[in-house]
Amino acid sequence: MSDFTMTIDSEQVASNEWIPVEDPSTGTVFARAPQCTPEQLDAAMASAARAQITWAADEPARQEALRRCAATLNANNEAIAQVLTAEQGKPITESRRETAAAAAWFDYYANLDRRSEIVQDDARAHISVDRRPLGVVAAITPWNFPVMLSSWKVAPALRAGNTVVLKPSPFTPLTALLIGKLLADELPAGALNVVTGGNQLGNLVTTHPIPRKISFTGSTPTGIKVATAAAATLKRVTLELGGNDAAIVLDDVDPGAIAEKLFWSAFINNGQACVAIKRLYVPQSSYGKFVDALAAVAEAQQSGAGIEPDTTLGPINNRPQFERVAGLVEDARTRGARIATGGIALDRPGHFYRPTILADVPDSAPIAAEEQFGPALPVLPYTTVDDAVARANDTRFGLAGSVWGGDQDQARAVADRLEAGIVWVNTHAAPSLRAPFSGVKDSGLGVENGPWGLDGFTELHTTHVARR
Repeated sequence: MSDFTMTIDSEQVASNEWIPVEDPSTGTVFARAPQCTPEQLDAAMASAARAQITWAADEPARQEALRRCAATLNANNEAIAQVLTAEQGKPITESRRETAAAAAWFDYYANLDRRSEIVQDDARAHISVDRRPLGVVAAITPWNFPVMLSSWKVAPALRAGNTVVLKPSPFTPLTALLIGKLLADELPAGALNVVTGGNQLGNLVTTHPIPRKISFTGSTPTGIKVATAAAATLKRVTLELGGNDAAIVLDDVDPGAIAEKLFWSAFINNGQACVAIKRLYVPQSSYGKFVDALAAVAEAQQSGAGIEPDTTLGPINNRPQFERVAGLVEDARTRGARIATGGIALDRPGHFYRPTILADVPDSAPIAAEEQFGPALPVLPYTTVDDAVARANDTRFGLAGSVWGGDQDQARAVADRLEAGIVWVNTHAAPSLRAPFSGVKDSGLGVENGPWGLDGFTELHTTHVARR
């Protein structure tokens, strides 16, 4: 049993109470994380508040510190990846890529240049607009990409001159604790504090009087609770919430040529990705060919522990999510869906579920109408492009979507009709650190990534100098 510690004011801090951390490939507890007490949370918040004024005052020092953070993450890639695979379940190669991506986010924001804007400069007045930090930021991250999504929040928040209190998911707290310990030597005391605990800690964080912003990634119902709690003290919020991403394949695409790309766009991280394809619309004329081609790709995958070299798909991260995915598949079966492949759990310890391709699924079935967030994909036939677009947009979610076609101009024209914050053409689930990541409808508020993500951790400040 391994015990990890929190980072508060650059010190490693334990607790008298602990939360168990399970290896999803075995279903057994292998480590413990501290249960942060209210008093320890107060200490973390106070530390961040003390550090913020000095941290905000020296921009070159912040940039250099972020470069050191990036270098430290790269230097410790293997150690972080091993912990990530142990607690999250993903294949070790994916954990290494995720850790490298987190380092890239730190490096990107270290080098991003943002300047004052001059909106008037004449005989009457000089008016400039700057962006200033908010203060202390509370970052709350999920269990599917705990390393990368922490960097999406921590790196731009620090770059903007804020200090951060990071609270990871109780299912995957260990990588955040390890990163907090590693970065403590690269950042001033209090700049980054990492606290862990159960769901009750999230409520203490969002209602705490010190943070001026909450940056949250998670489910839509929880996001609504975060926004409600933040409203009491007018905290700013960025909410990256659920998605039910639709992909539309046009009729000039060969099913065999594109099946593997479609499969991995849906089953990235074993389907546990907010921007993975959740619904796939294909032409009625080639419906059977698409279902068969996707089933063949699914059957070729090796499900296993992430540390095993031949594994291509790991386990579902936690038992509640495993039961949700299995329940959605069984519900679809009772509604007349055909299981082209999968639809069963593996006969072994852990939360393993075979990659599942479903055909003949009614649009009203929850597996098509909701976010399944796991290794199951409904394939839905359409008769006209207008029909496909209307059905793709018939959802309360609007995070991402994609269109696949041989004629790029035609595919782009269809993509422009999708109601989503991010739309890809001939690819999917490909966020860029340079481009805004944001949802519409119930998929969130605010923006992450790129200069827009940096701006989200600032407030505008106008200076008006009268000249006559």
